[in-house]
Amino acid sequence: MSEVEAKNDGGANAEKSANSGFVCGVVEGFYGRPWTSEQRKDLFVKMKKWGMDSYLYAPKDDYKHRAYWRDLYSVEEAEHLTALVSAAKESGITFYYAISPGLDITYSSVKEVAALKRKLEQVSQFGCQAFALLFDDIEPEMSEADKEVFQSFAHAQVSVTNEIFQHLGQPKFMLCPTQYCAARAVPDVKASEYLNTIGSKLLPEIDVMWTGPKVISRLLTFESIEEITDVLKRPPIIWDNLHANDYDQKRVFLGPYAGRSPDLMRKLRGVLTNPNCEYGANFVAIHTLAQWSRCSMDGKVDLSLNDPVSADIKLEIETEDGVAEEVPTSLSPLMYHPRRALRNAIVEWLTEFKKPKPAWGPIEPKPQIMPTVSICTTIAPSAPPVAFPPTVNTCLSVTTTTTSTTTGCIAVPISNHTSQLDTLADVCSFPQTGAFLNSLVADEKVVSSDESASQNAEPMEINATPDSSLPASISSSELKKSSNEDVAMADSVSCESCSASVTPTGSSNMQMSSVLGGSSSMLVEETLTGQDRDLTEEDLILLCELFYLPFEHGAQGAQFLQEFTWLKLNAVAVIHAKNKSDGELNTPEIQEWFKRSERFNEMTESVNQLYQRLSYCNNRELLHDLYPYIWDIRGVVSLLNCYIKWLGSCKTIKDVLNAVEQEPWLFRGGLIADLQRQIPVDTSNDLFLYKPPDVPCNKIYNIRPYLPADEAAVYSVCIKTCMDGMDGTDQFEKYPELIGDKMVGHFLNFSPEFCFVVEDGWDIVGYVLAAVDARDFLRKTEMAWIPNLCEKYPKPNSCETAAEKVIDDIYHFKDDVPDTIVAHNPSLLTSAMLTSVLDQSIPKRLMICLFASLRAHGSTGCHVEIKTTEKYLHEFYAKLGFVELEQGQYPYTIYMGRTF
Repeated sequence: MSEVEAKNDGGANAEKSANSGFVCGVVEGFYGRPWTSEQRKDLFVKMKKWGMDSYLYAPKDDYKHRAYWRDLYSVEEAEHLTALVSAAKESGITFYYAISPGLDITYSSVKEVAALKRKLEQVSQFGCQAFALLFDDIEPEMSEADKEVFQSFAHAQVSVTNEIFQHLGQPKFMLCPTQYCAARAVPDVKASEYLNTIGSKLLPEIDVMWTGPKVISRLLTFESIEEITDVLKRPPIIWDNLHANDYDQKRVFLGPYAGRSPDLMRKLRGVLTNPNCEYGANFVAIHTLAQWSRCSMDGKVDLSLNDPVSADIKLEIETEDGVAEEVPTSLSPLMYHPRRALRNAIVEWLTEFKKPKPAWGPIEPKPQIMPTVSICTTIAPSAPPVAFPPTVNTCLSVTTTTTSTTTGCIAVPISNHTSQLDTLADVCSFPQTGAFLNSLVADEKVVSSDESASQNAEPMEINATPDSSLPASISSSELKKSSNEDVAMADSVSCESCSASVTPTGSSNMQMSSVLGGSSSMLVEETLTGQDRDLTEEDLILLCELFYLPFEHGAQGAQFLQEFTWLKLNAVAVIHAKNKSDGELNTPEIQEWFKRSERFNEMTESVNQLYQRLSYCNNRELLHDLYPYIWDIRGVVSLLNCYIKWLGSCKTIKDVLNAVEQEPWLFRGGLIADLQRQIPVDTSNDLFLYKPPDVPCNKIYNIRPYLPADEAAVYSVCIKTCMDGMDGTDQFEKYPELIGDKMVGHFLNFSPEFCFVVEDGWDIVGYVLAAVDARDFLRKTEMAWIPNLCEKYPKPNSCETAAEKVIDDIYHFKDDVPDTIVAHNPSLLTSAMLTSVLDQSIPKRLMICLFASLRAHGSTGCHVEIKTTEKYLHEFYAKLGFVELEQGQYPYTIYMGRTF
């Protein structure tokens, strides 16, 4: 059977797994924005086609599932839920309705249990015949009232679960225990009193869910499954978080189902994948699980867990040059190989991008959790009564030799060979959401609770049983919206014209509506035509390998890391060779460096091409799901490419260029984080935090080192930004280069190696220019640049016009910088950006390139001198991490600076 035939074997008439009764499907159980009703219906159709049979409704932030579990559904909500149950039945999918009462239920209260019964009775009237009780991510403590009735926490949960199961007529039923993985078992799986009670007291017809060794399990082994089966006295259903991404804003998992041998199926009751928050990103995850469920043998070589390909990651099977090894052609169709499964899934996924589908509203990336200064941030709910357990904590102040975190945080033992990803799996945190969400009041979108049509609706009438009674429902007015503050450049700051003159040391006045947060909508540029716009299978393979799995990078993603690391470490030899005879540059070693740098540039262009082609796809809903991730990694890869080009053009260097030890709480995990860690900056990590555009755009902003041919374009940007809004601009017609000569000319002539430009595909639209040693640079300016300007621009007899004021400033140039400034901020810079640059990340990425280059030459900080009246310029630099230092050389100026 061919690969395509093997893929098509997952059609509607596909042969089911030989494991009769094996549960295989999807659990919508993540934290964050739930899927829409239309997305769920689409999922049911796909699951039927691929031979899957179960869906578990358990969105953590759908507020009547968890936070307000007692509240009955309104008529409108009931109609949507009924339609979902019916759609699942039409596709032959068992619809499990899950409810999470564990946050605040009193297990011994007859009234509370009656409320739970009534809620599930209502759902059963919608046609639902399968249920689940979830007691995950809650405090493992009983109330005082419960302690008087129950022997233990487990006894309380078992009592309620058994009672509900019998009350509903013993339907298909699942339980998710509080200790749902080996890492949370106290003290361990075998000795856990909680798990042993669940196993001995829970009715045998009720299935128990289990995530494996950890919350996010890298591997599921026979030994671990046999251990939990012995304790629970039944095979578990795996709630598989392999593709879950609700704990990290910068990660999405597009790799195949892996780390679980198909031989495990005979030891399991079933597998439900809890995938990415973004519905459109889950095609590969679900498709490959379906392929896995139809196999009976493992076709992938089991790499040793101790195989030290990298200190932090395990790679796909690969050759010496980092390219993934092809799947053996001799594999039987019944053997599962992740890479073959990925290929099969991509063939079908490609058609999804071509389906015309609108997107509803702006792009809404997962909330970003900002650590506090002490980098000890316990995740707290955005509004009561949602609460997460104290073990859910982002205290990840960890290095390869760290033994514990800071005081007040959970101790996280770390060995020298333990990756930060393993730490994330042990101490898994979940993002906060702004308002409570409701996915049952509209087909195409999810609304916040205070916008919900059900807010003022009365609960739906149901046929109550004699013992059914509910406490008064919580008023809808108690549902409050909480705002998520943007950590990137503010969106609400308007822009006005900048002041008319320029400061003596060269800080340009910019009109900055774009970079300070004007409209962030972007129009798609017509840069690709015809078939060049069409995504290919190879494009999607690249996409998946850039965002692979929690504990391993795809081959092409790993290649980016390997190539950049090699180029960075070997750049010193190239720089030293440049300072010797020309023949040194022709040695094989030096030629290899330039050859590999060109290869890195080609790899970068392949990401740019993927980014642009993705932006043209017809399925805008799918694009909105993936855009924040590809936008982010494209920017990071472009930044690395710029740094490599800068290294190739360097003449001198002081630092060894090793990446500094970064705080793991900031970067969290993933290829984006691993790439960012390679940039040799220290205290500039805030520049890696930025907000993606609200609307997708395929415009490519390219940051690169300045070239001599760029001088006229840099002058043009400088003049445009300085004169925008200035009165009497016609006065400069006599001196068209005056502003450029005054502001940027000395940087371009005396310090070109620390100059970077931004181009949008056609023109240069921004720049940052710097001098590593401000005092030395200003002395050179006074001695060799100012005399030329004085000769070019005669001293005016008066200072009535703006042009005359600028010329007069030239004649009063000062080359002094206070000791207090140069002690910590020895470098000087100036920056400008045209208002056409709407991507708010560009100024930050530009600064990262500059800071890395300055740091490689021994500088640890930079400064800029601006006028006190230039409030918009002040705000621009402030958003880039600059702070006020002291008064400038003139009464009307101040120094701003930052370290890196």
